[in-house]
Parts: sequence; C-alpha cells; structure tokens
Amino acid sequence: MIKKCIQIVPGFSWFGKNIGIKDQTLDFGGILSDVPCQAAGVFTKNTIPGAPVIVGKEHLRDGMLQAVIVNSKNANVATQQRGIEDSRDICAMVAAACGITTELVLPSSTGVIGRRMPMNVVIEGCKGLREDYGKSVQHIENFAESIMTTDTRKKIVSAEVGNAKILGIAKGAGMIEPNMATMLCYFVTDAALSSQELKSMLLRVVSCSFNRISVDTDTSTSDTVVIMSNGLAGAVDPVTFEEKLQQMSIYLAKEITRDGEGATKLIELTVSGAKTEEQALLTAKSVINSPLVKTAIYGADPNWGRFAMAIGKVFQYKVDITDLKIFFGSGDKRLCIDTVALDCNEVPLDGISKLLKKNEVHIEIVLGGGPYSERVWGCDLTEGYIHENAKYTT
Repeated sequence: MIKKCIQIVPGFSWFGKNIGIKDQTLDFGGILSDVPCQAAGVFTKNTIPGAPVIVGKEHLRDGMLQAVIVNSKNANVATQQRGIEDSRDICAMVAAACGITTELVLPSSTGVIGRRMPMNVVIEGCKGLREDYGKSVQHIENFAESIMTTDTRKKIVSAEVGNAKILGIAKGAGMIEPNMATMLCYFVTDAALSSQELKSMLLRVVSCSFNRISVDTDTSTSDTVVIMSNGLAGAVDPVTFEEKLQQMSIYLAKEITRDGEGATKLIELTVSGAKTEEQALLTAKSVINSPLVKTAIYGADPNWGRFAMAIGKVFQYKVDITDLKIFFGSGDKRLCIDTVALDCNEVPLDGISKLLKKNEVHIEIVLGGGPYSERVWGCDLTEGYIHENAKYTT
C-alpha cells in the first residue's frame, strides 16, 4: 500500500527557500544524504537538453550521488557552454557548503527556456546553505514547493518495503509528452540496492508510468527522474521494492496529468486487442495526444469520430472498422460504440456525454482480437491551457 503523504526517510535532509530568481515564491531546493548513495536516473530524450541534464548525466556515470540541487523559474536551457559551466558551478558551491565532492551533486532546473541563470542571485542563495537543510516534514514540504512552476499543488507519495522507506516527490503540469514530460521526480530510500539494480528498475518503472502521460504533446528539455539509496535500512526484496516503486510512479504520473495546465479532467485510456505492443502504444498515444479528442472530452461531446480519426493516424497499422469497439466508462456502467450500434442507430450519445462530464474519464479502445494492450493517462484541453501559456514569460 502506498501512502499519499510524507514519510521521513532516515539519513536524508531537505530544504526549500526563496532566493529571488523571479519572485518571492520558493525557488531553490535541495536533498542531502548523510552518506554517499547508490543512484540511478532517467532523463529527457529532447535533443536540446538543459545544461543540468548534461551535467547530471556526467555526475551519474559512476552510479553515485549524495545531493540534489534544484531551482525553478529558470530552466537553464539553450544557454550553450556558459549554461553548462553555470550548472557545474552551482554543483561546486553546494558541494563546498555540504563538505562533499562536486561529482556527488545532481543539478536540476525548471522554468523559462532560453535565459541565462542569474548566477549572482544563486551565489548569494548558496551562502550558509548547509544550515538550510533539515529532516522535518516541513523541510520536505518546502522542497516540494520550491520545485513547482505552473503546478497548483505538491505531488508527494511514500511507501514501506520491509524495514525500508521510500519517498517520492514530483513536479509537472505542462510541456508533457514522453519521453518523458516537463517533470522532475526524486525518489529517496534507505533500502540497500545497487546502482545497477536501481537503474534497471527505474527504466522499467518509468516506461509504464511517466512515459505514459500526456498534457500537450510537447517534450521538455529538462525531464529528470532520479532515485537515491543510502542503504541504512539494509537489504530488501528487490521484486517487492520495484512493485512499490511502480505504484508510486504511476500515482505521481497521474497526479502530474490531473494537474495539467488548465485541466479539469483526468483521462485513463486503455488500448487492447492490438496485434503488437507497438500498435497498442502508438494508438494510445495518438488518441491521448489528439487536441480534438481532448477538447471533445472537455466539452463532454460524444464525438466518437474524433477517436476513429486518431486511431487511423497510426499509419503503420490498419484497423478493420468492423472489429473496432470504443467503450466509455468503467465497470458495469460502460457504454459501447461499434458498427453494430451504428447499423442499428443505437449509439448511446446522451449516456456517453454524461460519462464524459466526470472528473475521471475512463475509455477503452478495442482494435481487434490481438493479445496486446497499453494504458496511458492524459487530460482535457481547455481555455485555461491557452491562458497559462500565452503569456508565460510576461
């Protein structure tokens, strides 16, 4: 059972504060372990990655970390070599303040793209940094708030595996389309696991969680998911640990999607009956990313033709329309559109519209009789998204 709350993990300290990068909200946060940690990370596949992603990959090559430093309000992206040097300098300042080596610090930045970091502000913010860290719930909450950009709420989840604890904190609300999404996510645990085990687990977990969400089809330059293990609780069953980590990741992925910019509804879409795993995933992404599908769901418009259009955009696979079924709702209250209903003129449009008005919309698309299925999550597309992004930098 995962817990939608903070659970303190022994051996980790946190901070979140304002240093004035843009305004008076919290914009600078960090995690510090008492000891070096086994660690692993997964990063964006955008070909113009942020400077912290480049530096973070370098620092994770040996599978060891002891600290994470994050700023919001500035993504440090498209800032060329100077941006990379700024990111390295930030790591060095954090390392000096905490008495650790620079390569054990992983940097992250999120916010506006294409602006240089205000290093004079960061330098001042790093003064006396070691005293900012603490191990209370409030310190963790401050960190969770400091990494937010357009998020409307903090995203936190925890779990236990044997004697060990896991805590996960994420941010994300826009520029969401895997791999991965405009998101940052940090897991810490006192379980004893090697970096190789953590890396394998994280790749599998991210594949079925953070790489299955969509808000607006844009792939961010800054995506980072990291896990750090200080080993203080001793060994755990790795299978059980991965199960919990997957549950936590799916929860956080859904929270990111639910909090999509301007969103009013969470959409859970399953595509089944596919001939291949690729067909199932391509079809699911084609539908969940479609602006026409998203706006129809926002308006509770039972325009099933938009689903058919999005399914047909997967050019690699042809679907026989006589095999296609689209189910709306969940459990025993599902309503179906297929060729039989169309031929009989019995498409339950009013009932489907009512289901689309719910805060959580469940849809299953059955392509045929194939054995493969995929599940993804998305949100509706509203005027709020345009309002949020039309004046993002002003």
